[in-house]
Amino acid sequence: MSLDKRGYTLIELIVVLVLIGLVLTLAAPRLRNALLTDDLKGAARKMIGIINDLRNEAIREQRDYSLHFDLDANKFWVSYGSMTDEERAVAGEEGSSLPLDIRIHDVWIKGEGKMMRGATRIRFTRRGYTQKSAIHLSSEDGRDLTLILSPFLGKVKVVDKYVDFEIQELRD
Repeated sequence: MSLDKRGYTLIELIVVLVLIGLVLTLAAPRLRNALLTDDLKGAARKMIGIINDLRNEAIREQRDYSLHFDLDANKFWVSYGSMTDEERAVAGEEGSSLPLDIRIHDVWIKGEGKMMRGATRIRFTRRGYTQKSAIHLSSEDGRDLTLILSPFLGKVKVVDKYVDFEIQELRD
């Protein structure tokens, strides 16, 4: 009889599968973090969540809300109509900041134009409506995102580039 049988034993296959599983276990979290933790998209998701919560809260509580932006400090916060001046000041001081490599480039509001410095706000009515507006986010690596708020649809559209609404208004 010939001892020249070719193939792998069950033990060899199990060892290889265990090694592959071990490598994937160690490498997968790093790969996932590298692919999924983009600060620009994370900041956009956070802002979209706040915008959606504001719309829902405005309808549920039947009161007007505002999403404030301090473009110089790169912060944003929420206020509602019956807040006192002191409560608004505290909300502004405790506002959310974006990651260091992400900036609120500008905020465009229909009828008010583009704000690149200072403070501005987007209003949400008790019916859930908002002003047509766009929030432009940019990262240090040169990428831009535009968050477009529709007055009546209740959705935020995300565009992976800078969309200039002032130029579009001049064309219309």
